[in-house]
Amino acid sequence: MTSDVKLDDKDRKLIDLLRHDGRLSYRQLAAKAELSVLTVMKRVKALEAGHVITGYHATVDAEKLGLDVHAIIEVKIAKGKLFEVERRVASEPAVYAVFDHTGQFDTTLLARFKGTRDLDRFLKRLQTFDFVERTETKLVLNTIKLGDERLW
Repeated sequence: MTSDVKLDDKDRKLIDLLRHDGRLSYRQLAAKAELSVLTVMKRVKALEAGHVITGYHATVDAEKLGLDVHAIIEVKIAKGKLFEVERRVASEPAVYAVFDHTGQFDTTLLARFKGTRDLDRFLKRLQTFDFVERTETKLVLNTIKLGDERLW
């Protein structure tokens, strides 16, 4: 499958089911999608081979792991050094998402920390990185919705 993947309703149903519960067996998927087990197996394998399904992941409650401080960090980067800085910050353990985008800042980081001291240390270190011109940090107070982006 290429970047312009043609999915039918059966593929979409399987994707939706797996996004909701990636641990479903082929037999369970078949029952829920009203397809044969063999059809489900072939379709899921094709979706994986075509890189439409790129993995299966556990959803973890970060706060239960002691990562209580959730931050959105915007970064202004010197011209021409965007990917270099993004690669470096992406390797930081606290950072779980890196986006480059349009607007006043070049990159937005999503990160979690055990406390404000850890956040403070991270920000002070980030501001010493070559080509980081400035940052702006927002603390997340409440999460209203996370994940399950709409695909169709």
